[in-house]
Amino acid sequence: MPAPKNPFKQALKAGQLQLGLWQALANAYTVEISAGAGYDWLLIDAEHAPNDLPLLVAQLQAIKGTPSHPVIRPPVGETWMIKQLLDIGAQTLLIPMVESGSQAEALVKAVRYPPNGVRGVGAALARASAFNRIPDYLQTADAEICLLLQVESRAGLAALDDIAATEGVDGVFVGPADLAADMGFLGRPGAPEVQAAVEEALSRIQSHGKAAGILTGDPTLARRYVDRGASFVAIGNDVTLLAQATQKLLDDFRRGAGERTGEPGRAY
Repeated sequence: MPAPKNPFKQALKAGQLQLGLWQALANAYTVEISAGAGYDWLLIDAEHAPNDLPLLVAQLQAIKGTPSHPVIRPPVGETWMIKQLLDIGAQTLLIPMVESGSQAEALVKAVRYPPNGVRGVGAALARASAFNRIPDYLQTADAEICLLLQVESRAGLAALDDIAATEGVDGVFVGPADLAADMGFLGRPGAPEVQAAVEEALSRIQSHGKAAGILTGDPTLARRYVDRGASFVAIGNDVTLLAQATQKLLDDFRRGAGERTGEPGRAY
């Protein structure tokens, strides 16, 4: 019996659009709710969210059996960290802050077993192999790992062709927020100069036959990126959705109270 198939990797290879949602609340309930909405993929963020290994396991368990595919983003692309994430059952990783072709090559090796890589052989103890109940896991795991690399700096853009051309890289994700900061537009990813760089990057990624991805909470921008060939696009995040919805609920209620009394809304 081989390792489980990775439908997300297959979809990217086929050029099928995959819509995703960022998960930063570090909570299995939130992931389960989001997975029930029908997103193609959910990004479980361990770079900017308060996630640790047990929390990541719980979120992988919550998403199992749903139509959504889990993608984990570690804090950094360290080999030891990648080994742990693969062993807990992650099949798709998004590695932040990639800035060179040599770094991309090292990351490819980190997700593969010897002799093609350096991943430690400990799957017999791991959730990834169903605790050694998948007899052919070691022989088949490499083919089902999807490696996505995040480019989000001027250095990354300068090396983008080398990164995207690296064999074993399945897709390249453009990080507009950090890119904007590095370009001198901190907090302004929508600046025309940043958008021009983003769109050029999406085109260059695709020229190497690789899937291009991005995150934006702006529906107009998201559709524009899709029109320009981006095939894995995250269209929002759980933190912002909850923050906006809770604020709107309270503001709407206060306004309604004011309309009924003829006075400004007040807190209850």
